[in-house]
Amino acid sequence: MNNYTFRYEPQKTDLVQIEEILKASGFFKESEVEIALSLFEDKISNKENSTYQFVILEDKDKILGYSCFGFIDGTETSFDLYWIVVNQNLKRKGFGTIILKETERIIRREEGVHIYIETSSTPLYKPTRHFYEKNSYTIEARIKDFYDINDDKIIYSKKLIDDI
Repeated sequence: MNNYTFRYEPQKTDLVQIEEILKASGFFKESEVEIALSLFEDKISNKENSTYQFVILEDKDKILGYSCFGFIDGTETSFDLYWIVVNQNLKRKGFGTIILKETERIIRREEGVHIYIETSSTPLYKPTRHFYEKNSYTIEARIKDFYDINDDKIIYSKKLIDDI
């Protein structure tokens, strides 16, 4: 587990691996996979003009997982974590936490104070919710029937700096 490296700039050659990781996870609809890939493509095309940032964890040329996040327009210190995904074969081995901690480190460096994450209330996402709670995220809001009937949006948050 200690041969991994972080990379922050997506490359066009990443798209095949990212698509495989997203589809193999069993969590995402085809339309959601397309959205995730479009965020990569935005960053690849627009470079520093893109509002999306990435933490890509890899071992040599193999992508282990990634996060996508960004500053929330209209706020002073808030960021959204849009995606965090780990290769299905590597789940529950600490890689998600490694990616999340690096994401938080970058947000702190950019003077971010709050991180917000949205997820589903369905049973499929119970491990996801547990992961966020284990990493000190708390439920900030719940929007009933947001994604579908009986599929609420749960918004988690974490304050990165205690003295504010």
